[in-house]
Amino acid sequence: MENIGIVFVKPGVAELVALPLPSPKSGEVLVRLVRSTISSGTERANLTGVPDNATSVYSNSPDGQVTWPRRGGYSSAGIVEAVGVGVTTVSPGDRVAVSWSTHQRYVCMPEKRIYRLPQSVSFEDAALTHISTFPMGAIRKCRLEIGESALVMGQGVLGQLAVILLKAAGAVPVIAADPVPDKRERALALGADFAFDPMASDFAEKVKSVADAGRKVNDGRVADVGAKVVVEVTGNGGALDTALDAIAPFGRLALLGCTRDSNFRINYYRKVHGRGVTLVGAHTDARPDAESSAGWWTTRDDARAFLGLLAHKRIDLSGFVDEVHSPSECGEVYLRLTNGGAFPTIQFNWEEI
Repeated sequence: MENIGIVFVKPGVAELVALPLPSPKSGEVLVRLVRSTISSGTERANLTGVPDNATSVYSNSPDGQVTWPRRGGYSSAGIVEAVGVGVTTVSPGDRVAVSWSTHQRYVCMPEKRIYRLPQSVSFEDAALTHISTFPMGAIRKCRLEIGESALVMGQGVLGQLAVILLKAAGAVPVIAADPVPDKRERALALGADFAFDPMASDFAEKVKSVADAGRKVNDGRVADVGAKVVVEVTGNGGALDTALDAIAPFGRLALLGCTRDSNFRINYYRKVHGRGVTLVGAHTDARPDAESSAGWWTTRDDARAFLGLLAHKRIDLSGFVDEVHSPSECGEVYLRLTNGGAFPTIQFNWEEI
């Protein structure tokens, strides 16, 4: 057994290198990966060393400087090779999804980050499990109710999954927003009822017209105009401001990707305070570690819920992954990511090497 993995050796450069073979300690599970998914925003930031909107680039250096080499990848699926003392939920040979992994052939993770797969769930779909918990957590924190309208700002991989999950959760209508026409078309194909350009001058009016179509009070005024739930995934301050123009009074907005950049201004009194809008911090780490409660589920419970939705065919991810590459092609793949622009949903197939 030999281990290899993808390492960002310097800014903008990814290489496939030999790595030590991990051995499971007490409470750990050794997994041979089959698929791992690129999370483009986080990995672009770590690959270039430059924060990408809400993505932080962690540093172990005392002066805070970004250091190399760095690693990427945190959502994957594979087969259990060995387990440490005390592990009871999985056994060697089990097919599993993995949270907080990296792109490498063999990973060793704590048992709580390993989820056994239902028989009908493919490795391809399962490798999206951990990423799916991000928008799922944001939707839960907004306390979506069946029949409420929902708006998703941004149609990267997280926004696309948010559209799918909102539809499964009973949001009506589901509205997607992205300035890229191809992303809007994809959102419609994934189940969005409408897809609008957030840069258009009449964006808020379009959202309001479809979010509350047919809801009138006796004097002809539209009641509670706007989206009841908004998931903001872009990490752009301007997008947050635009979303607040389209949200309903007393609406709830999850800051799943909202930027840490403070160099933007919002009229909080008019757009938030005066309209009773709730802003919810939806960073994926802002959740309980062990015990789920209404609106606040653990990562493990959300992961298991996602796998259940797949197994019972409540959601369909057919065609969701745009490209599958051998890890040996990582240099070319990450060069595309470094160069910026729209990036497809890509997985590495660790059985191709």
